[in-house]
Amino acid sequence: MIKALLFDFDGTLLDTNELIIETFLHVLNERFPGQYKAEDCLPFIGPSLKETFDTLTPGETEMMITKYREWNLIHHDDLVKEYDGVVETLEKLKEMGVRLVIVSTKRRDSIARGLNILGASHLFEFVVGLEDVTHVKPHPEPILLALEKLGLVKEEVIMIGDNSHDIEGGKNAGVCTAGVSWAFKGRAFLQQFNPDYMLEHMSDLISIVKEA
Repeated sequence: MIKALLFDFDGTLLDTNELIIETFLHVLNERFPGQYKAEDCLPFIGPSLKETFDTLTPGETEMMITKYREWNLIHHDDLVKEYDGVVETLEKLKEMGVRLVIVSTKRRDSIARGLNILGASHLFEFVVGLEDVTHVKPHPEPILLALEKLGLVKEEVIMIGDNSHDIEGGKNAGVCTAGVSWAFKGRAFLQQFNPDYMLEHMSDLISIVKEA
């Protein structure tokens, strides 16, 4: 029986793809003028900022993260939007008694801002964010921490996300996984990581939970 659903946030519940790409373009083209286009930023969707900037700008990671967050914060509300049916489905799941949690590589304050835009803060029991763990997804630590806080076993939850880190993290933690077909990197990309489920629409979760 599925008792809880663990959700990634960016690209899963809130469409932050344009915001992320525009933010990377801003900070990278300031640092490397004319070298980056939108498609070059696709690999940066999913990993933590530290992982990305450790690779792109070794020795300048903290400075680049600060610049990223400053621009991102200013433009956040104008560039994000809800995916179809997200809040409506979350409300139905909550009514069914399913416990809802966010497990993300973002900081909790940033997630809170996005949840306020969705009007969905009240639907989630808690958030596991960047500052709550030593290792981010695909390491199992964030998912195992969520299980511990929920007091549930692995068979009672599903990890849902739009990126390889979410599916691999779920598998590494030993839980069922679901990919979302609206992932910016595409359904075919996610299928490579063999999620247990592939959501065509957020509402698919209702039947999955009922049948599990």
